[in-house]
Amino acid sequence: MAEAEKSEKLRLDKYLWSIRLFKTRRLATDACNANKVKYEGEPAKPGKNVHLGDIYEVRTEGRKWVIKVTGLLHNRLKYSEAIKYYADLTPPEEIEKAKVQAAAFFSGKRLSKIGRPTKKDRRDLDNFMGWE
Repeated sequence: MAEAEKSEKLRLDKYLWSIRLFKTRRLATDACNANKVKYEGEPAKPGKNVHLGDIYEVRTEGRKWVIKVTGLLHNRLKYSEAIKYYADLTPPEEIEKAKVQAAAFFSGKRLSKIGRPTKKDRRDLDNFMGWE
């Protein structure tokens, strides 16, 4: 009986970590404490018990998720297995917005006049200063 009771209880922060929405359990706990995880429109505490059918709104670094709990996962598994324990209900426009932001943010190009000088800039500066 004790085993069955244990399997039914699962903390929200542990669940979010195990389904791989957060890289560490500490990040999941911090997100809950910062009101970035909501259940029925209200902020959810990290110690809240997760039940099948619950719907959560989760804001992570990259995007906003709307997930429905389809299974309770106590341990972290590989991504291909972990995605079977939740249904992604995120609106398509939110996903597109995240893709556009990601494409603009990670273009790989350095903004002009910001950051370290290039090799050519360095040589030009050395020549200007008279250093060899």
